[in-house]
Amino acid sequence: MELSDVIAYCLSLPEAEETTPFGPDVLVYKVGGKMFALAAPDDFPARVNLKCNPDRSLEMRDRYAAIQPGWHMNKKHWNTLVLDGTLPPELIQELIAHSYQLVFESLSPKKKSPQKK
Repeated sequence: MELSDVIAYCLSLPEAEETTPFGPDVLVYKVGGKMFALAAPDDFPARVNLKCNPDRSLEMRDRYAAIQPGWHMNKKHWNTLVLDGTLPPELIQELIAHSYQLVFESLSPKKKSPQKK
């Protein structure tokens, strides 16, 4: 899965938005104003940081060399996926959805309701 596919999938999720609060070198994907994914488009191989349940984070890191502790993030709650072609696309999508869901569930009821655009 290429970074462009990751970006497209992130943006396909309800109410997801792309922001650049850290400058143009880091793309941040948010729902309800909270981050669920970060990517640095100039990195090679491309990488994406995703929030993850702490127990699942450890399991994923043990199982896949391309899943590492979150780079520049809380390593208990974030993983970095190296998009080097070794991770199945279905797994990447599943982990993006998991990250999105963790963040969405933490939102207040007001932020969870669809916003008019």
